[in-house]
Amino acid sequence: MALPDLIPVEGIFRPPTRAAATISPDGTKIAFLAPWKDRLNVWVQGLEPDADGARCVTADSNRSVMHFEWTDDPRWLIYLQDTNGDENWHIHRVDLDDPDAPVVDLTPFPGAMALPVREVKNGTTTVMLNDRDVTLLDVHELDVATGVLTLRAVNPGNVNGWLSSERGDLFATALNSDGDLELSRWDDASGTLHPIVVLDGGDYPVGIHPLVVTPDGTEVWMGSSRGTDRTRIVRVDLSTGEETEVDAHPELDVDPRAVVSPIFPAPLIQDRRTGALLGVRYLGERQVIRALDPEFADVLANLEKLSDGDLGRLSSDESGRRWVVGFNHDRDPGATYLYDHDTGESRLLFRPLPHLDPETLAPMQPVTIPSRDGWDLHSYLTLPVGVEPRNLPLVLVVHGGPWYRDSWSFDAGVQLLANRGCAVLQVNFRGSLGYGKGFLTAAIGEFAGKMHDDLVDGVNWAVEQGYADPDRVAIFGGSYGGYAALVGVTFTPDLFAAAVDYVGISDLANFMRTLPPIARPHLVNNWHRYVGDPDDPNQLADMMARSPITRVDEIRTPLLVIQGANDVRVVQAESDNLVTALRARGADVDYLVQADEGHGAVNSENVFQMWHAVTGFLARHLGGRA
Repeated sequence: MALPDLIPVEGIFRPPTRAAATISPDGTKIAFLAPWKDRLNVWVQGLEPDADGARCVTADSNRSVMHFEWTDDPRWLIYLQDTNGDENWHIHRVDLDDPDAPVVDLTPFPGAMALPVREVKNGTTTVMLNDRDVTLLDVHELDVATGVLTLRAVNPGNVNGWLSSERGDLFATALNSDGDLELSRWDDASGTLHPIVVLDGGDYPVGIHPLVVTPDGTEVWMGSSRGTDRTRIVRVDLSTGEETEVDAHPELDVDPRAVVSPIFPAPLIQDRRTGALLGVRYLGERQVIRALDPEFADVLANLEKLSDGDLGRLSSDESGRRWVVGFNHDRDPGATYLYDHDTGESRLLFRPLPHLDPETLAPMQPVTIPSRDGWDLHSYLTLPVGVEPRNLPLVLVVHGGPWYRDSWSFDAGVQLLANRGCAVLQVNFRGSLGYGKGFLTAAIGEFAGKMHDDLVDGVNWAVEQGYADPDRVAIFGGSYGGYAALVGVTFTPDLFAAAVDYVGISDLANFMRTLPPIARPHLVNNWHRYVGDPDDPNQLADMMARSPITRVDEIRTPLLVIQGANDVRVVQAESDNLVTALRARGADVDYLVQADEGHGAVNSENVFQMWHAVTGFLARHLGGRA
């Protein structure tokens, strides 16, 4: 037995040949991402067999485009772009009828963030924009064709989010000091908010997801765990505040992944033309979709026959007859098909990474690990192909958030590590989304406590099962996962032979104080509730005791720190201060700062650089291939 041929870093992380395809409203074209000058840009191509070749319709040579959508006018397409990872998104317009027309920045306000609240309908969309006051999101109506922005609602000071129906009715959300969510209706005539309902924050431990206004503007669909441990879909009457159950799975939560990562689709599947609710995504070891519409149930049954993966990005034309669907899969990611419900015919449009052979990649296995205090830790184990799974170097990969979760899907970093001969364990520790309200709230007050115990229990399980060599265990994570890696080398310094901290938090108080002003109103129902408020002296003392920066003298594990210079979530000082303190006492620390990245590398050369650093570092300290 032997490992498969070494897959170069550039082979795993090269940009996809095509990805993220969606069908046009009239069903004649697809738009997708593909490389142009080493950056992902938007391309458009006809769907008919005799259609002309694909045409690149954006031309960003500085940074890959990641988010785009069709409008309801076949002439226009819009996309979002920030500056080197600063997350100040601008809305750009593309003229599909004129290949020579320049892309237009529709929100050209330096230092401001613009986010569409709804899809483009009748040529307009509703936009949240903080150009007046960087701390407050106001609402504008944007005419895509003319670029005219019309102010509709001035934030009164406490609104942290806006909702819009497809016809433009506006609603606002705000968190009060107790972490309860107040839902209000905006009155255009008076320019004021009218309260509708207050939702108990205890029922929504880190917020409400999803939250979507029904097409007619009379109700809102939302995820609710009121009176139950599991999140179900309810509708709330926007006149009375009355809540009615729409759908629930007996064992699973509504799929929470789109809350944090836009690479995953929204849990509500809606009719493209009417906005009607067609289905709901739930998530356990794998995804489950429950169809709420009989015709969509027929479509869904046929789509699920196309792949043994989980349905990912899904779009239809306005008639609901032609569908483009991509699949999440642990070894064959993003395979994308066209399906015609009228004829029953389907065909493969593309595989994003055709150079990778699924047979040489490592399966991602769901495993359940018991915690020391009785919780089931739903986890994923990836074992290298071609070698006996005994006494392997183990990399514990910790997800960010922490209000997120690992799930069955293609993870390029995990595959790279497995190809180098490492077992990879991903533990959904307490506080991870998707396992019930009780499991989520079991993380309150447990940063660097039981949340870390869960990770240690995962490592011990892998050792006891014989998969892992206890002397060759590394911990690796980004964002909260980077914090977890630093906790690992400060609170349990003898457990790990190496650690990688990627854009991780070293000082919990400084992290909260340096978050963008626009994000701070959300803290009351997550970071303040789970960790503490740094403005309270007693809580500050506790969070500093849980901050790796106060325990730097405990670090004797080789450490690699990677940071994006433009990160607005975990600012560079979080890494600088840690590295400076370590180097002052001669500790073994490698430090990589990427000048044109933010909270996660996007551009290929930076992704390659990062992973070459990671694989070389782990090979030095765990053994194996770099």
